[in-house]
Amino acid sequence: MPGRRQIREAVIQFLYCSDLEGGADPLALRGPFWEFISEPDRKALNLAAFRTLRHLAQGRDERAARFTERAAVADGLLAGDLRHEPLRRGLRRLLELESSWSAAFDALSRLPADGADEGSAGRFARALDHLFGIDRDLEQARSEFLASAAEEPSLRGRLEPVVAEVRRLSRVSDRVRMVADPERFPDRPDVAKLRESAGEIRELRERADRLVDGVLANKPAIDARIAAVVENFAPERIDPVDRAILRLAVHELMTGSAPLKVVLNEAIELAKRFGTSESGRFVNGVLDRIGRETVSWQSGGPE
Repeated sequence: MPGRRQIREAVIQFLYCSDLEGGADPLALRGPFWEFISEPDRKALNLAAFRTLRHLAQGRDERAARFTERAAVADGLLAGDLRHEPLRRGLRRLLELESSWSAAFDALSRLPADGADEGSAGRFARALDHLFGIDRDLEQARSEFLASAAEEPSLRGRLEPVVAEVRRLSRVSDRVRMVADPERFPDRPDVAKLRESAGEIRELRERADRLVDGVLANKPAIDARIAAVVENFAPERIDPVDRAILRLAVHELMTGSAPLKVVLNEAIELAKRFGTSESGRFVNGVLDRIGRETVSWQSGGPE
C-alpha cells in the first residue's frame, strides 16, 4: 500500500505541472503525467512479470518442438481429403501461432528490461502485451482445433499424439494468463507479488487523483484562505512548488482529513524536498496561521 508521503509527493508534482503558466489542462495532463511518474514502478513490475513468465513457461520449448513434429505427421494424414481441409487449416494456424509465440518470447528476452533509457518501460510493456495477445489467439485456435478434431471420431486414434501436445501447450497458456492478469487468480502464490505491485501502482494513482480532484474543485476557497494570511496575496506571486504545497495542505485542513500537526509536518517535508531553501520556512509560517485559524473556526470561535 502506498504511504501518505508517496501519495502527497505525487499530488504536489501533478499540481505543479498543471499550474505552470501555459500548463496543460489537468484532465489532459493526467494520462501523460502518470505514464511518466510511474515509469520506474512499471519497469520493475514488467521485469518481475517477465521473470515470472520465464519461470512458469519452463519446458514450453520442448513441448512446442514435439507439437511441431507431431503436427507434420498429422498434416500428412489429413492431406488429400477435402473433408479434412478445415481441420488441416486449423492445425496450420496453430503451427503459425506457436512459431509467433516463440519469436515474441525471444524478442522479449533480448530487450533491456532494466535499461535506463527513456521509454524502456513502455517498450517492454508493449512486448509483453504482444506476447499475451498471441497467447490469447493461441487459446482460441486450440479450442477450435480440439473441437474440430472431436468431430472426427474415425481419426481420433491417429490424431491423439498431436491433440495431446496441443493440450500440454494449453496448460502452459493457463500459467501465462496468470501473469497477464494476476488479479484474476487471487489464490495463486506464483503471482502474488505481481498482484501486490500492480495494486500499489493503481492505488497510488487512485488516491492521488482523489486528492487532486478535491484541491482543484475547491481552489477558489483554498486561495481565499491563503490570501487571508499572506500580505498582498496573488497566486502567481508565490513559487509554483510552494503554491502546490500550500493548496494541498489547506485543502486537508479545510476538510479535516488530517490533524494540523500532521499536515504541517508533511508540508514542511515536501517543501524541503521540492522547494527552495526558503520554502520550508515560508510554508510553515503560512500554514501555522491558517491552521490556528482553522482550528478556531472549526471549534466555533472567531475565525
